[in-house]
Amino acid sequence: MTGVKQPRFFYGYVIVGVAFLIMAMEWTIFSFGIFFQSFITDFGWSRAATSGALSLCLVLFGFFSVLTGRLNDRYGPRLLVTVCALFIGLGYYLLSTVTSLWQLYLYYGVILSLGLSSTTVPLASTVARWFIRRRGIMTGITFSGLGAGGLVLSPLINWLITIYGWRTTYLIMAVTITVAVMAVAQLLRRDPADMGLRPYGESVAVANGSNATGLSFREAARTRRFWLLAFALLCFTLSTGSIQAHIVLHAVGLGVSSTRAAMVLALVGGFNFAGRITFGGISDRIGTKMALFIAFLLQAMALFWLLLAMDLWMLYLFAVVFGLGYGGIAALMSPSVAEQFGLVSHGVILGVIMIGVQISEGIGPLLGGYIFDITGAYTLAFILYGVVSFMGMVLVSRLKGPVAEKEPVYETR
Repeated sequence: MTGVKQPRFFYGYVIVGVAFLIMAMEWTIFSFGIFFQSFITDFGWSRAATSGALSLCLVLFGFFSVLTGRLNDRYGPRLLVTVCALFIGLGYYLLSTVTSLWQLYLYYGVILSLGLSSTTVPLASTVARWFIRRRGIMTGITFSGLGAGGLVLSPLINWLITIYGWRTTYLIMAVTITVAVMAVAQLLRRDPADMGLRPYGESVAVANGSNATGLSFREAARTRRFWLLAFALLCFTLSTGSIQAHIVLHAVGLGVSSTRAAMVLALVGGFNFAGRITFGGISDRIGTKMALFIAFLLQAMALFWLLLAMDLWMLYLFAVVFGLGYGGIAALMSPSVAEQFGLVSHGVILGVIMIGVQISEGIGPLLGGYIFDITGAYTLAFILYGVVSFMGMVLVSRLKGPVAEKEPVYETR
């Protein structure tokens, strides 16, 4: 079609690579578990009170994601990610100055959550617009950045704390993450039509971006499948934030050294990375629903296994299985929304679902800390997380086939 390029190298792969890097750098907020012991030691705060800052961050992230999802649908990710990177840097800088609990809640819970809101929904929506075919694997690669960041950066952050202290470590993170994210964000583009291209797998090029089809948010919200998917994903995240916040302390409480305990968290991140790529590819072959079901099964099994895990190798096995399930579900959220409801309002639909997802993820760390403060152990928390993950698996099994109109196939060479 006239005016539409068919380059040998598809620019969508650059979009995916940049999104991967941004996810890896900005989701260092899950290094909270590594800083946790420093906060407790220096200030004497309880586990529930301290973990509440991460809970607040995750909850507000969900609300902010509705706004950034809508802004991304309208204006695109480049400016959005650039501006939000400044909030990430500001948040980490201010964390280096913390002396009171209210400051931890403001800097971690509010400022970092605002900066972080430019990641999950805007980046997922952008990748979905660039890929019709291979959407699952490309979304998986994008979200695997979170796991890769955990695998590589968690041990590095732990080492920096050991050498320089936690305050200087936050300063280093503030500068390096802000500069790096702002630099790579300049390569982002909202839509293939902005460059005279068409999505990978799209047969009809529409220069004005009207290639998006599907349901509006209001139409989607009236369907049973919307609520099934929303509540299933809410079940997914009750455990994830809590594991990120508490697994290092749990391992130390079992007699594991802090260095090896940090490696458990790093393994969760590493296999989170693997799970996102693996399940992204699997979904392209067996369908999003079945892949999502299997990922939920792995997460539930891992959480029940954690009740028995008393030795280091058992914790490592937990990290492997939980990381795979965690990464798989996370990678399939955006493709599930695209498959069920199309792309016309993908950002706002995913953003609204993310409110419930992040409220659940935010409750998790606070709940885990509260249960430990009351009972002296995480046992009841792990049982609850396992049961809820099993419920999510059941809800996924009730999903039907996609409503969204299927697109003709075109493959860019």
